[in-house]
Amino acid sequence: MRKNVIVSMLGMMACSSLSAQNASSSADILKAYSDSLRNLSASYHAYFRLWDDPNVPMPKLKPNPDFYKLFVPPTFYFGVTQQAYAIDWCPGELFPRNRAADSLYHARPDSIGLSEWPNGKKKKQVDRWVNRILLNYYLQYPDRVKGNELYLADAKPLDEEKKVSIPRNEQVMDYVEPKESVRNVKTEKELVVIRPNFWTKKGNGYAQFSQNYISGNWYKGGESTVSLLSGLTLEANYNDRQKVQWDNKFEAKLGFITAPSDTVHSYKTNTDLLRMSSKLGVQAWKYWYYTLAAEFKTQFFANYTTNTNLMISNFLSPAEFDVTLGMDYKRSGANYTLSLLTSPLAYTFMYISNRKIVKPEAFNVESGHKTANLFGSKFIGELNWQVTPTVNWISRLEYFTTYAKIIANWENTIDFKLTKYLSAKLFVNPRFDDGVVLSQGKHSYFQLQELFSLGLNYTW
Repeated sequence: MRKNVIVSMLGMMACSSLSAQNASSSADILKAYSDSLRNLSASYHAYFRLWDDPNVPMPKLKPNPDFYKLFVPPTFYFGVTQQAYAIDWCPGELFPRNRAADSLYHARPDSIGLSEWPNGKKKKQVDRWVNRILLNYYLQYPDRVKGNELYLADAKPLDEEKKVSIPRNEQVMDYVEPKESVRNVKTEKELVVIRPNFWTKKGNGYAQFSQNYISGNWYKGGESTVSLLSGLTLEANYNDRQKVQWDNKFEAKLGFITAPSDTVHSYKTNTDLLRMSSKLGVQAWKYWYYTLAAEFKTQFFANYTTNTNLMISNFLSPAEFDVTLGMDYKRSGANYTLSLLTSPLAYTFMYISNRKIVKPEAFNVESGHKTANLFGSKFIGELNWQVTPTVNWISRLEYFTTYAKIIANWENTIDFKLTKYLSAKLFVNPRFDDGVVLSQGKHSYFQLQELFSLGLNYTW
């Protein structure tokens, strides 16, 4: 390093004595140099214009940056003074009389064009003349040289992967000069930040009916009936795509039936449900979530036994409130969603507000009481499966045990889509409850409800 600096200083001192004798020729040299730069620039622009035209030969533009030292920020190169201080160097004119020698296209007065020289010899001649130009620059403008070539020691050539090997189809000049000026640019105060929405909302509503007519003299007997079934389901689910999931669901079902055999009531309810549920889960690992769930369930209207005014159930009679704490296994795919909630800690609160209920034991409430507290464990399995594009199966299995009694309820709804707004529904609901008191003549704890209907259906 010290040797290079000393050599550089001596070369600059020796060459400074020659600058005076060349003062008269500096103007011509500058003009030749400027002309060569102008020609090189014109060659580049011609290359850009012909970029996309395969029928026009490319101009003789050298792919290697032979003159890069003249276009980068002023830098001191050790080779400049080493060349000037070489042993074969002798005093005299630093530049030949032929002013074209200072051009970027010729190495010496009698030389041929650089583009026609062999690569090795051409590079050597280019380096020599670039060094002479830089030496003149160092002597006249030493204050503009801010760095040296040591700063470029860590620079590496462009990787092969980054080199463009396929001809471009774009117009290069389109990237240099925009076709239109930019307008309606908003200031920083007008920027609108759109935050991610972690909520998904959906719903389903339907109104369907069924009708059955039997003549009075039908050989097997029976009676004509008309039934109407309607329902509404709303969901609002939160998922932050990281740890937390919060599912909220509202369900309402209401069905009426007319039966001529019931002379006391013109119609009765055959389906009546109001249910609201919420489930909060925090991911433990992959598909498993620590889960706290709550559910409230009751009905809308009163229901009576046939041909009497004995009330079986009514609004808030019963009212059921469940709280469960456990682990939830959740999976989802292109055509299904699955949830399996296992809770070793479950609590159920039963409440009957109407004292006219004739049989509270059917709801696990002792006669003469209005409330019941049940502790145990619970399992809830939910499946929504799009079996085919026109068939959808929604299933919900709930199993609760106090280790003294068992309550199991399995709801199945199969939706047959006929058109966008028309569908048929099959509802099957088996139930088991060994905590109720059996009526006279009944010997099974199994119960079953089934309903098939056809009508309007809309999902959003």
